[in-house]
Amino acid sequence: MKKVYISLFLVMSSLSFAQRTAIISTDKVVQTMDGFGGSDAWRTQFVGKNWPEQKKNAIADLLFSQEIDAEGNPKGIGLSIWRFNLGAGSTEQGENSKVSDEWRRSECFLNPDGTYDFSKQEGQRWFLQAAKKRGVEKFLIFTNSPPVFMTNNGLSFASQKNKLNLKDGAIPKFADFLVQSIQGLEKKEGIKFDYVSPINEPQWEWMPKHGDTNSQEGTPATNQEIYDLTKSLSEKLKANKMKTEIVIAEAAQIDYLYENVNKENRDNQIDFFFGKTKTNVSKFSNVKNVILGHSYFTTWPVERQVLSRKLIAAEIKRNPGLKYWQSEYCILENPGENEIPGGSGGGRDLGMQTALFVARLIHNDIAVANAASWQWWTSITRVDYKDGLIYLDDGKSNGGTEPNYVRNDGEFHDSKLLWALGNYSLFVRPGMQRVDVPNQNELDAAHDVMLTAYKDIQNKKLIVVAVNCGKSAQKYKFDLSKGTVKNNELTPYITSETSNLKRSDIQKIDNIEIPARSVVTFVGEFE
Repeated sequence: MKKVYISLFLVMSSLSFAQRTAIISTDKVVQTMDGFGGSDAWRTQFVGKNWPEQKKNAIADLLFSQEIDAEGNPKGIGLSIWRFNLGAGSTEQGENSKVSDEWRRSECFLNPDGTYDFSKQEGQRWFLQAAKKRGVEKFLIFTNSPPVFMTNNGLSFASQKNKLNLKDGAIPKFADFLVQSIQGLEKKEGIKFDYVSPINEPQWEWMPKHGDTNSQEGTPATNQEIYDLTKSLSEKLKANKMKTEIVIAEAAQIDYLYENVNKENRDNQIDFFFGKTKTNVSKFSNVKNVILGHSYFTTWPVERQVLSRKLIAAEIKRNPGLKYWQSEYCILENPGENEIPGGSGGGRDLGMQTALFVARLIHNDIAVANAASWQWWTSITRVDYKDGLIYLDDGKSNGGTEPNYVRNDGEFHDSKLLWALGNYSLFVRPGMQRVDVPNQNELDAAHDVMLTAYKDIQNKKLIVVAVNCGKSAQKYKFDLSKGTVKNNELTPYITSETSNLKRSDIQKIDNIEIPARSVVTFVGEFE
């Protein structure tokens, strides 16, 4: 009996290392990529303003740097999109804002007397400059709420369901606020904002759940209200001869984009905004032909993750020229201990298990849903939760929520999740073309090896990103449908339990090894 077990083990081992062939159809372009990003909400306001320069710059290097050190290893993950949170003024209101967490309040450039003060949001502006200096290519400005002076209730969160928290007739004023904030910020910082996102997660009510407080700024909005605001904002951008593009609709879950969820006029957003309807916004100037959604609550189980992304891809395809961005995600689901430590979003994890959970999602959002951009929620966190790329603490705990906790200084930690995102963000730059990798079974690959491939025409590079969620290394031959890479060589950059996006030994294209539980980016030069 013992011999049978040994023989079976040897057979299984040889099977796991049997070489596979992956066809990379370099002549079949699937889409053009728009970049990978992260948001500055909310912790940059204190880190950027109060923390020591050396630490701030080290954090900025991790997020934005595209530099390669003397050993050929990346210094950071080279985000190409930076999301700037345009505040509504809950900070100035203090406790009267009824936003319970001081770290989730935000300043507003607009003053009560109608003047603007662009010396506000100092910490966030520091990170804007840090991003610019390190070569971030695209900047996006977004709001969670209109300024408190314009809202129905004088607060930065809502008191009414299914209604934009804005005074009647104030849409033009809100649009003007967006335009003047962009202009003022661009003038002060010397940074051009490529995109403006005026409404965030309109499907949530953003009302107090207990007592009269809420945890952050936010407002619901109907599709019609988003349409009206987009129209007004478009007119003002055009009148000011601005090139900033409007991006909508930051759906709280992606199913709100492609189906009728609850008959609240906040769903079927692809058809409402880009279908053959009177409310198609692509007729307005400055509107980018893209729809934005958030991957929350649709990632588990894996079958749902794949199916929902097939559905969104099918709906996007019905509208020629339309693109999809996954514009916000962190782990809020409860997939269980087998998937991530702690089984849910609670409890920070700097390790590989959480990184692989997210890397699988990035792959499926790109390869199945056709997301041309993938953006993480909060780049820096100070809480004991799986919501950050970089984690702050006092050196004695895994995070805290007390107002003065790491307010002026502290320790910071990178995560495997940061580096796994870097396997995409550092190498797959805006304008690169994703090419087809056919014959992948999405469900099988999700527990095994997932491959996407990209070509950089300008620099004649081939990029292949492999996510191996399996417990065994796998050998591959990459078969290019057209063209060859120089010397048949690819350089791997590996994120694993023992490696943070480190450059490894050059491999031949017909003899590739992808380590177990790893994310690997292979880079080659086209001949």
